[in-house]
Amino acid sequence: MSRVRVLVGTRKGAFVLSSDGKRERWDVSGPHFAGWEIYHLKGSPVDPDRLYASQSNSWFGQVVQRSNDGGRSWEPAGNQFVYDGVPGTHQWYDGTPHPWEFARAWHLEPSLTDPDTVYAGVEDAALFRSTDGAQTWQELSGLRQHSSGSSWAPGAGGLCLHSILLDPSRPARIYVAISAAGAFRSDDDGETWRPINRGLRSEHIPDPDAEIGHCVHHIAMHPARPEVLFMQKHWDVMRSDDGGESWQEVSGNLPTDFGFPIDVHAHEPNTIYVVPIKSDSEHFPPDGKLRVYRSRTGGNEWEPLTKGLPQRDCYVNVLRDAMAVDSLEPCGVYFGTSGGQVYASSDSGDRWAPIVRDLPAVVSVEAQTLP
Repeated sequence: MSRVRVLVGTRKGAFVLSSDGKRERWDVSGPHFAGWEIYHLKGSPVDPDRLYASQSNSWFGQVVQRSNDGGRSWEPAGNQFVYDGVPGTHQWYDGTPHPWEFARAWHLEPSLTDPDTVYAGVEDAALFRSTDGAQTWQELSGLRQHSSGSSWAPGAGGLCLHSILLDPSRPARIYVAISAAGAFRSDDDGETWRPINRGLRSEHIPDPDAEIGHCVHHIAMHPARPEVLFMQKHWDVMRSDDGGESWQEVSGNLPTDFGFPIDVHAHEPNTIYVVPIKSDSEHFPPDGKLRVYRSRTGGNEWEPLTKGLPQRDCYVNVLRDAMAVDSLEPCGVYFGTSGGQVYASSDSGDRWAPIVRDLPAVVSVEAQTLP
């Protein structure tokens, strides 16, 4: 029987949660790197025991950790993220020029074909790649040196590159999303990039057709249908059916279209999940009721999923990388909260139960299906 491993990054360490295919009882390993912010953990789809973790601390800086045994042991890897070329500037919150400064790695995305190749999205927004198991890093500087780069400005969480999607059908195609610049696509393995934001509408941008400046929170795809993209924006849930060439809003009957995560069912490319929160200033569920919303139609028509989730006095948040799915049948769905709970559904969202409670605030959740 297949097994499941859930990788959880928190404000105060990393946790590895393991279960058999029934997903009823869970073993909890951790905290690893206790006291450190763990922005993201993710495993290689080629070698599930090869894990990468982004460890960050305001005093000691950024460390990338690597495990070759599924998280039982770890070793520091390379941590030199050096911007290539002329540094230049981007816009600061008040619109003034600000030099590019490295703060942390927000997202690690292992290659679909090689366990030693991994991408890192960092703050200030840039994309790096390692081909030697995270020992050394090279910037794919064509992104940051795009003609619009000097106009990128940070969102509330900083100028972060937080989403990386690798197209399984086109090995040279990469998607990224930056808060608050927008979504970008490369069709030549990261050499050149172009914005893919046509159809997005954002408040406080005078030009409704502006190609950059949009605060994208997360993007997702199903590997069987990589030309279809789903996006949770600062406001609005969006969908593209043409690889990001154009977008249309699919918020439909959601109680609010503000939120951070979005994910796609493992076996149903038209089934997607979001977690609405009240507003951009009130980061908690509407009415204090924690609800995941599911659409089986690729958007517009949404149903609340509440069984097993608190439906009163709940004021947690779910961050952009804190939702994941496994590939078992039925599909498992997982998410973590700012209150330290990790919830799991082993039936595609119909019923939920906490795997673990009282962790530090959860930043990221990833799920691995193991042989």
